[in-house]
Amino acid sequence: MTVYLSSIGGSPSIGVYSLATENIVMVPRMLTQHKAQEFADWLNAKLIYTTISGSLVVGALVCANSNGMVLPNTIHEKELTDIQNVFDGTITIMETKKNAYGNLILANDKGAIADPRLKETDLKKIAETLNVEVLQTEIAGLPYVGSLASATNKGVLAHPLLKEKERKIIEQALKVPVDVGTINCGIPYVGTGLIANSHNAIAGSVTTGPEMFIIGNALDVVQEVE
Repeated sequence: MTVYLSSIGGSPSIGVYSLATENIVMVPRMLTQHKAQEFADWLNAKLIYTTISGSLVVGALVCANSNGMVLPNTIHEKELTDIQNVFDGTITIMETKKNAYGNLILANDKGAIADPRLKETDLKKIAETLNVEVLQTEIAGLPYVGSLASATNKGVLAHPLLKEKERKIIEQALKVPVDVGTINCGIPYVGTGLIANSHNAIAGSVTTGPEMFIIGNALDVVQEVE
């Protein structure tokens, strides 16, 4: 099973601090360069080693897929340059008071879902940036969908109280199967403790064996043994 356990700054909430797409892994500078590169190597992706708006909570502030990246308008010029030097897709800096786009959007390369409270003008920018259709829904009756699930081009793992109507919208938008589970010994906010792509996954350091099994099946990162 190719699910790696780790922490960032001693915290198992690695999804708050980092994010991954098929092509890049963004990790804050609180992690050593060596460990940051280990993350990138495990996920077979290029490393972006930076803060966002001077903050270490990179995963909470940024949403991205292979096509584009959505950033808060508080991003610093040096941070934007760090991203542009590695990331080849479209980059959009949102001109709104909201800044936690990693919490507000869940995306893969096939589609995205967004917080129902986002305005139509914002949804249009997000759709154009990520080059996918964006649908609005809650997960488990909660609006901050990016923190409640983790998505790749193979599958989605979501909060265990996901409702059936929510599951259907997610599957329609992201065009992959949706499963439910927890991370970090029972935490239902899956996106806060899991980053993944089609190659592998990294989960928080206190994630249990049964949780790893569910993650591996949901995201199809189970390694075949010959």
